[in-house]
Amino acid sequence: MKILDRYILKKYLGTLAFMLVLLSVIIVVIDVQAKSPRIESNGFTVGYFLINFYPFLMVYYLITFFSILVFISVIYFTSRIANNTEIVAYISSGASFHRFAKPYLIAALIIATAILAVNHFILPWSNIKKNKLEIYTMNTTNREKFTANAQISTQLNPQEYIFINSYNRQMNRGSGYLYQKFDKNKKLLYQINAMEIYWDEKKKNFVISNYLEKRIDKNDHEILTNGDAKTQDFKHSPEELFPNELLGQNKTTPDLINFIEREREKGNSNINAYLNELHQRTAMPVSIIILTFLALSLSSQKKRGGLGMNLAIGISLAFVFVFSFEVLKIVASGNNSIPPLLAMWLPNIVFGALAFYLYMKRANQ
Repeated sequence: MKILDRYILKKYLGTLAFMLVLLSVIIVVIDVQAKSPRIESNGFTVGYFLINFYPFLMVYYLITFFSILVFISVIYFTSRIANNTEIVAYISSGASFHRFAKPYLIAALIIATAILAVNHFILPWSNIKKNKLEIYTMNTTNREKFTANAQISTQLNPQEYIFINSYNRQMNRGSGYLYQKFDKNKKLLYQINAMEIYWDEKKKNFVISNYLEKRIDKNDHEILTNGDAKTQDFKHSPEELFPNELLGQNKTTPDLINFIEREREKGNSNINAYLNELHQRTAMPVSIIILTFLALSLSSQKKRGGLGMNLAIGISLAFVFVFSFEVLKIVASGNNSIPPLLAMWLPNIVFGALAFYLYMKRANQ
């Protein structure tokens, strides 16, 4: 590795590390100040959250905005060396712009590979820690989405259904339970009603109480039985049987793929949010490479306005990238007008084409 490569890598990684630390401090200070009343009103201390929540929240935010931090970092240090005419001097010595861009590619590939591994296997573990406490930082309306009792209706497969009139996901307990099984012609074969249902953590299955069971034989005769308690084994945990919107964040990619396949087999068509989560885990690391070369192309020439102008352009493009990504995620989650795979990769496709055009234009000057 030549002196230039080491110099660029040092600038790249050093500036990025500074940006990461700066963003972490800003987020923690602002977030703690805004949410400390909610934390304390739920019986926790800020100190407890600083140890058990905020490190994992930082991992989530830094990974989410890593490509943007890379983009701004590359613009910042490249603009500085361009203003010092270091790039002009190097290219004037006979080297090509492609050779100058080599350490940028090396750094981007190293970082993208690391973030790819984190996204697929480490971030889900961190999200479990984060999501366990995050509900206590929410306002009352948002917190009740996760803590309040709610009606449940889920399809185990095309023939089996579960309905619970009032179920609490925090306590894994509900009332007004109904399970139904049909044949292929949608004729009722079996039904069981119960006053209450709860999850037995030791036995790893559900228990229902005060139940009424109905079986229908081949002659359409009803056979009724009742009892005080009965187990219900659905082969899945409550979190997977009655998932909330955060479940996708908590699963490693192999587990998430298996979960999505099970939901498809059950006939659940409302899986776009989980598909978004799956596809963005690869799309975001790839954007690091794309935005690195876009930033290099924008800031490698000395221009009027200097560093300030380049940063203004960079921050504006970063806002457009994040905004388009989030809008497409919402659109893809809400309906089937755009496939999740396309939604998560569309910003990369658009910005990738822009980066390629500007890079080739700069390289041929």
